[in-house]
Amino acid sequence: MIAASMTTGEVAALVAAIAAAVLSLGLLVVLLSLVRALAALRQTAEELRVNTLPLVLEARAALGQANADLERVDGLLGTAESISATVDSASKLAYLAFSNPAIKLLAFSAGTGRAARAFRKRR
Repeated sequence: MIAASMTTGEVAALVAAIAAAVLSLGLLVVLLSLVRALAALRQTAEELRVNTLPLVLEARAALGQANADLERVDGLLGTAESISATVDSASKLAYLAFSNPAIKLLAFSAGTGRAARAFRKRR
């Protein structure tokens, strides 16, 4: 009976109002779901920050220690290179100092041995 007394425009307005109410209710549900998702995202981001901050600090400390160790190794390598150059120079000097007299001594020994053998053959 109420529907019979309503005009077409009133029915269309009523349908539009109901559709708007249902649409508003649907948007409200979507908005609430989005708010829950954002809250969960914030909580996860905070947990991630809390858990990763100590790891980043540890990594920074380890990097500092590695840099210090690398500098120390670099110093040791420089010292080893210096020692190697010194030993190389000393061995060249020793070679030059002793090679000529040693060659002469070996030649003298060989010559003396030949002379002794030759002297023994003659007797």
